[in-house]
Amino acid sequence: MAVAVSAELVSTTNEIPGHRIVRPLGVVRGITVRSRSIVGNLGAALQTLVGGNITIYTELCEKARGEAFELMLQHAAAMGANAVVGMRYDANEVAEGVTEVLAYGTAVQVEPGA
Repeated sequence: MAVAVSAELVSTTNEIPGHRIVRPLGVVRGITVRSRSIVGNLGAALQTLVGGNITIYTELCEKARGEAFELMLQHAAAMGANAVVGMRYDANEVAEGVTEVLAYGTAVQVEPGA
């Protein structure tokens, strides 16, 4: 049974403070593909007239990143990891209005200690 990977044990660096890596397990990823809805595009177009933060797109991006992150944690847990190091995000447009969001890193097993 896979152990859950806690978000506190995910790092963009190659180490987890207060822990030591005892076993690297390989690359893990979480991918989600999102499209903008017509209603969302209309709302965003109206927000651009006013200027400032386009909250409709901000919320869409946050939701996509959160989903990709959770999928990456699930992939890491399925590999037997309890942490992820070197975590990054990437995004690519795969078609007009359709974006892939990728969260990736290296799954590792860590234990407390320097």
